Amino acid sequence: MTNSVKNDEMKIAIAGTGYVGLSLAVLLARQHKVYAVDIIPEKVEMVNRGQSPIADKELEEFLASGKLDLTATLDAKEAYKGAAFVIVAAPTNYDPEKNYFDTSAVESVIKMAHEAEPKATIVIKSTIPVGYVAAVKKKMGIENILFSPEFLREGRALYDNLYPSRIVVGCAMEDEEQRAEAAVFAKLLKDAALKEEVPTLIMGTTEAEAVKLFANTYLALRVGYFNELDTYAEMHGLDAGKIIAGVSLDPRIGGHYNNPSFGYGGYCLPKDTKQLKANYAGVPEALIDAIVATNDVRKAYIVERVLQRLQSLPEEKRTVGVYRLTMKSASDNFRESAIQGIIKGLQKKGVSILLYEPTLKEKTFLGCEAENDFAKFAERSGVILANRLEEKLKPVREKVYTRDIFGRD
Repeated sequence: MTNSVKNDEMKIAIAGTGYVGLSLAVLLARQHKVYAVDIIPEKVEMVNRGQSPIADKELEEFLASGKLDLTATLDAKEAYKGAAFVIVAAPTNYDPEKNYFDTSAVESVIKMAHEAEPKATIVIKSTIPVGYVAAVKKKMGIENILFSPEFLREGRALYDNLYPSRIVVGCAMEDEEQRAEAAVFAKLLKDAALKEEVPTLIMGTTEAEAVKLFANTYLALRVGYFNELDTYAEMHGLDAGKIIAGVSLDPRIGGHYNNPSFGYGGYCLPKDTKQLKANYAGVPEALIDAIVATNDVRKAYIVERVLQRLQSLPEEKRTVGVYRLTMKSASDNFRESAIQGIIKGLQKKGVSILLYEPTLKEKTFLGCEAENDFAKFAERSGVILANRLEEKLKPVREKVYTRDIFGRD
């Protein structure tokens, strides 16, 4: 067991300042000495100035408060040295060629952290395949590795750590010392939360890995289900909103994750569903395949609806304006956003596309021109494609194509 856990305050190092890493750093720096490690100097400088490199209301407020014992640094070895816990929040992008998460960044952190502080307990927060911790322990000969899945929403990452739905920590259950370390880490998260009662589960690392992938795949299932309900309604001239309202009043179904969209996207759902599908190799299934496939079906359907709408316009008006690349209004992330698949689908059909994305620094994206003057963007667009409706779109509502049921005026 780490010799630091006896103290009320301990040194904690976190590798990565993305949604997961930065929200954990801010959460824990309210009570402990935290070092946040990144390889991008600009991000490190921003955090040390009390500024958030991520669009997240609570993160911005807490960083600006000046009440955190938080130091961002490029010096990983110094950060890891003497740390009780090293939390790995490195990216694990899905590699479609290998049909697996790219865990090289995670392994690099584990190796460096163990060399710098052999007594530190390493906690992986990155999303990983089922069975990864057991495999990496064997591969690297390092035993003090835990896994704790995160359950965060983009734009509300710190809020979801302050008010967690549950805390899950995976360890080698047969190892008494590891179970004790897992309990200490769970208590760290629980004590830092503002929510009084937080369900806490300690389980094997492989079960904990499965929890993350199955949870996100279920969320993707809900998105896909209500999108396909909406497709049916639109094609048959039905009011999707009324159908969804009636379905959602069943308490077994509930009124969450039921607003139609252009498809699921973001940091987790696309890659987690594909990874779970890969983990199912040799296991009978049909549903997981369908959850992955439904996203492509939905995007192809949206492309066809936009093409139909363009046909009613004069040739010179057939430019599609894409309003925002981001997944949601409160986020600045557009990695793996569903709209990108739709853009590519329209490009294959030879459609001219204009982008409006204020967070985009480049003048082009995916080969499309970006116009960040909204008035000019709206004027040049014959059809405006919007995954979610915002106030800014109201004056040009007649041009907007969206499937946002609850954002409609």
